[in-house]
Amino acid sequence: MSTSSNQRFYSLDVFRGATVAFMIMVNNPGSWSHIFSPLKHASWHGVTPTDLVFPFFLFAVGNALAFVMPKMQAMDRSAALTKILKRGFLIFLIGILLNWFPFIRWEDGELVGKSFSSLRIFGVLQRIALAYTFGALMVYFFKARSSFYLATLLLLGYWVITVMAGDPADPFSLEGFWGTHLDRALLGDGHIYKGEGVPFDPEGLASTIPSIAQVIFGFLVGDYIQQKGKTAEMVANLFVAGFVLWLAGMAWDLSFPINKKIWSSSFVLYTCGLATMVLATLIQLIEFRGWKGRAAKFFDVFGKNPLFIYLLSGLVPKSLALIRIPNGLNAEGQPKFTSPLPWFYEHICKPISDKPENGSLLYAVILIIFFWSIAWWMDKKKWYVKV
Repeated sequence: MSTSSNQRFYSLDVFRGATVAFMIMVNNPGSWSHIFSPLKHASWHGVTPTDLVFPFFLFAVGNALAFVMPKMQAMDRSAALTKILKRGFLIFLIGILLNWFPFIRWEDGELVGKSFSSLRIFGVLQRIALAYTFGALMVYFFKARSSFYLATLLLLGYWVITVMAGDPADPFSLEGFWGTHLDRALLGDGHIYKGEGVPFDPEGLASTIPSIAQVIFGFLVGDYIQQKGKTAEMVANLFVAGFVLWLAGMAWDLSFPINKKIWSSSFVLYTCGLATMVLATLIQLIEFRGWKGRAAKFFDVFGKNPLFIYLLSGLVPKSLALIRIPNGLNAEGQPKFTSPLPWFYEHICKPISDKPENGSLLYAVILIIFFWSIAWWMDKKKWYVKV
């Protein structure tokens, strides 16, 4: 059977675009205090629909890698490695700059520079950069089959290290996880995320190890799709493979709990399995049954400029936050201020319903539509930003 490297899979663009759209939704509620349960992350062990978004995106990164790797393999080795390392470096750098942006903040009524001493080093884009770079290097040097064995080794090794290097009482707890101590030793508390109330980074260095396997599994699925082409056998085998991965993740959960925040090995298998089955469903519906209606086209637009639109969804709120709008007085009689987006939520979205979660969700949906309009306009102009 001939390969399908020259066939276009519209479903892959839709999968990637839908993931970006949901990343924007879960990152931009109107109020973090009023979110529907499925749009919240699991507090620790366990998984919610929101916990699937980031691993699905890394899986999509691997899918895309499968379609460009043949070109890299045909290039001169130094050129290919330069391309991989340069892309990884730029994405990592952009992630740090996004964390630092807008480089100034309001303090006592004045704009002052944001200190590097409290800058978070890791983040979503940084994890994408590291997982892509190491995943691409492994695939480039070791090809598909050996990369599968390496990914398996990464997951098993991470499990062993987590058990042996963590707190013997509970190595899978927030306080007992070995990765926290590694990040604090290498970076210092000032450069670590503190959203859990203590210095702990859910995109830290240690938990990046299994995320590399996420990219490799995504690559293997993309590579298989190319080899088999648009055939019923390919879709059926993807469903079987996805179910096996999902079941393996559920089984591993018994000894290594499914946990996004430490990116447990069971979490990788569980989410890769679900991603594979979702992708197989999209291939069946879009490539075979021709479901290319408005919903598919909506998400496809996001899939054309995924990293740029995600970056923009972080830059716009941070930029608008510098604009101060008078908002009454505080208890001491001093003026309070808000900014355009919180004002929009409070005065436009929140009043639509007595249930604040509805207004919070409406705000997120409006932002998605706003960024979609930018993505649509860029697609219409054939402007595609690639790193």
